[in-house]
Amino acid sequence: MFILERIYLGNSLLTWIISGALAAGIYICLRLVRRFLGKRLKILAERTATDLDNFFADLVQVRTKKALFFVLAVYGGSMVLLLHANVERLIVGAVFVTLFLQIGFWGNGMITFLVTRRVAEDGTEGVNLEAYSVITWIAKVALWTIVILLTLNNLGVQITALVAGLGISGIAVALALQNILGDLFASLSIILDKPFVIGDFIIVGEQLGTVEHVGLKTTRVHSLSGEQIVFANNDLLNSRIRNYGRMNERRVLFGLGVTYQTPKDKLEKIPAILREAIEAQDQVRFDRSNFSKFGTHSLDFETVYYVLDRDYNLYMNIQEKIYLEIYERFGQENIEFAYPTQTLFVERDNQ
Repeated sequence: MFILERIYLGNSLLTWIISGALAAGIYICLRLVRRFLGKRLKILAERTATDLDNFFADLVQVRTKKALFFVLAVYGGSMVLLLHANVERLIVGAVFVTLFLQIGFWGNGMITFLVTRRVAEDGTEGVNLEAYSVITWIAKVALWTIVILLTLNNLGVQITALVAGLGISGIAVALALQNILGDLFASLSIILDKPFVIGDFIIVGEQLGTVEHVGLKTTRVHSLSGEQIVFANNDLLNSRIRNYGRMNERRVLFGLGVTYQTPKDKLEKIPAILREAIEAQDQVRFDRSNFSKFGTHSLDFETVYYVLDRDYNLYMNIQEKIYLEIYERFGQENIEFAYPTQTLFVERDNQ
């Protein structure tokens, strides 16, 4: 008992043994809790289709570090000791640093999980992994910047001047790189908001083609005539984009004119003829057909129908069949198509 009562660094040997046993017990308990939770979450992940339990299993098993358990164990063991104030502050500071670092590792896991889930939701087509990697990088830089600043603040470091300096430096960099940053954030906007994806057919002003790549600064479109068109992302988002890739069905409006010499009973038949010609086709939905106006050289009819597919070639094939059917039916009914003509009236003077 005399040996156990000897004083070392202000505490008896018995107190040091109790402190060490307490620290070891805390460390072992934390390791056992992590192992138990990890196994339970892994079993649950195998039984369910959701990926959320996989995420929590990864946080517990992989991203929860042993260093956290060690520091917490040391802190717990130190509670029974009489330590110098500087030593206590050192241990508390180590706890804060370790906790904030652990939060950073958990945050890294959350960012990776969210980005991976978004990529999986987008599917293999239309996904730009380069842009998603930039999103991941920016999010992690922001996360670790916050973690480092909070750690320094809890260690007693005055971070006000540091934050102000970072803000001024950020403004200077942003002004110097505003065009590049504008295209970069436009790229991120395209990826997140998805006004179009790779494979969509778009029209921007007079340019049209299929999107084949969305980069950090530019978007590349393969035009119908074969060449590649390169748009700056910022300019692209400032334009009006017509995206035919989001078209579920195509609305078709066409007109035709017949001669003014067409009898009234023939005019009354024309809407029915047009309707029958359209409804004879597959993958179409008839909307309307009307005698629309008296034209300068024709009696005009307007017809609307829908092609139940966005494929342009299918639309053109259907339109061709409809026109051929109309041409044949008008021939059978002796209805003449109008074309630009002028009638000249000559008045004779009898004197």
